[in-house]
Amino acid sequence: MSFFGSRWVATPEVDELDPAELPPSFRAAGVACGLKGGGGTDLALLACDADAVESALLLTRNAAAAAPIRVCRDECDAGAIRGAVVNSGNANAATGEQGYRDAVAMRDAAAEALELDPRALAVAETGVIGVPLAIDDVVRGIGEAAAAMDPRGGDGFAEAIMTTDRTPKRCAVRAAGITVSAQAKGAGMIEPGYATMLCFVQTDASIPDADAALRAAVGTSFERITVDGQMSTNDTVLLQASGEAGRELPDGLLDAILLQLALEIVADGEGSTRVARVEVREAGSASEAERVARAIANSPLVKTALYGRDPNWGRVAQAAGMALAGESLEELGPDHIDASELGGDADEVELSVRLGRGTYSAHVYTSDLTPEYIRINAEYTT
Repeated sequence: MSFFGSRWVATPEVDELDPAELPPSFRAAGVACGLKGGGGTDLALLACDADAVESALLLTRNAAAAAPIRVCRDECDAGAIRGAVVNSGNANAATGEQGYRDAVAMRDAAAEALELDPRALAVAETGVIGVPLAIDDVVRGIGEAAAAMDPRGGDGFAEAIMTTDRTPKRCAVRAAGITVSAQAKGAGMIEPGYATMLCFVQTDASIPDADAALRAAVGTSFERITVDGQMSTNDTVLLQASGEAGRELPDGLLDAILLQLALEIVADGEGSTRVARVEVREAGSASEAERVARAIANSPLVKTALYGRDPNWGRVAQAAGMALAGESLEELGPDHIDASELGGDADEVELSVRLGRGTYSAHVYTSDLTPEYIRINAEYTT
């Protein structure tokens, strides 16, 4: 099955590789260090051995940012990151100064094991909030992961960063003489905030302005999705480019990869069964179009209609009107709202609203709200 499977992704001309494969000079591994109560791999390492690496790092805007986010902000050289250490099962968020020290210790242990400058290491964590990190277990796992590093470690890395994900999200492709691989995780606590999960991208292409390229690609992918309207404390996206291929990244390739990964996150939205693209047109401003699209996409009434295959356009009208509360809005009816695909059998559907207030538009991808979402989150720590 092709990685590029969504109706909304323009499939680029690429050769798809085994997702375990990483670009030349990259190595990765995933091991178990005991952070996940039910077992499974939960500690991942990633490194690039090239002479030079251009990188970009985007982090959550959540004011209650986790310890690894604060360490990356304070101490990482975001433009020259050679590696990353990641754990799943513990977010190391709301853990005070001890949590910060633990994130530094985790970063330093990985830097020593990989023989890298600590400022060239990104640290990322995901899982339960408010629980102290078992740092001794993490450090032990780092040693084991360093010994297991492999140029075909993409699969192991992708599996080790998962939490409530049903399946790993990863790819490896080759196009125009360059290779790109990527691994992502995310299923719940998804709402845009520079990044809305964990995502790591590696390439042997050269990218003249990695930060601008990553921001542009995130803006049309991860910034366009929501599962439950909840911005995570730990969101991280890292792009690394070695330049060893001597060629630049083909136009649109990074955008297509990140959009497909973003849509896989929505489709895996903790019990979700369907994905919808919500488009708002004829808004009075760009911010208005965005506000209305997000109100519809995050509406539990719209999301349950999506789950129940109920083309209930009245719920869409209510959510749009709520987003514009206090303003004058022409009455929204079936001539302004197309919710017909909600009632179909497709797993990916479109829903559109025409406000008749201007020329601006915006879209957001969302998932349905199912009983399984409630079960997963009601039992998350119990």
